[in-house]
Amino acid sequence: MDTRAPTQLLGLLLLWLPGARCDPVLTQTPPSVSAAVGGTVTIKCQSSQSVYNNNELSWYQQKPGQPPMLLIYAASNLETGVPSRFKRSGSGTQFTFTVSGVQCDDAATYFCQGGYSSSSTGTTVFQALKNPPGKQKCEAGLPQLLLLGPIC
Repeated sequence: MDTRAPTQLLGLLLLWLPGARCDPVLTQTPPSVSAAVGGTVTIKCQSSQSVYNNNELSWYQQKPGQPPMLLIYAASNLETGVPSRFKRSGSGTQFTFTVSGVQCDDAATYFCQGGYSSSSTGTTVFQALKNPPGKQKCEAGLPQLLLLGPIC
C-alpha cells in the first residue's frame, strides 16, 4: 500500500487552513516624489502583516553605487549621525517616513524593511522592499529633490 498519498493530501489541507501565514509583503507609496529644497517629503509603507512588537520597521537610504544606509530602526530610533529631520511614525501595519527641511544631498532611494516573528520557530524574518536607483537633480536657481521609490 502506498502511504505517500495521505501525506501529500495532508500537506495540501494544511495549505488551506485558516490563519495559515504567507510571507509578508511591504507596499511603499508613492512610487516617486519630488520636493523643493527646504520642503517636506512623506513616504508611506504598508505591511500585509503586523511587524514584530508592532514597531520593528526600519527605513534605509541608498544612493547610486553605494550600499543601503540605515536611517531609522524600531520605535523611531535614529541611527547615530542621522539628522532629526528624518522621522518615522506608525505601528503595526501602517508606517510613515518624513523628511523635513529637504536638502539636495537627500536625493536617494528610500525603502522600508519590516521584522516579523514566526510563532512556530521564534525566528525573526526580515523583508526588504526592492527599489530602483535614485536620481538627484539640484541645479542653480531651482534646486529640487527627486526621490524614487519602489516599482513592484
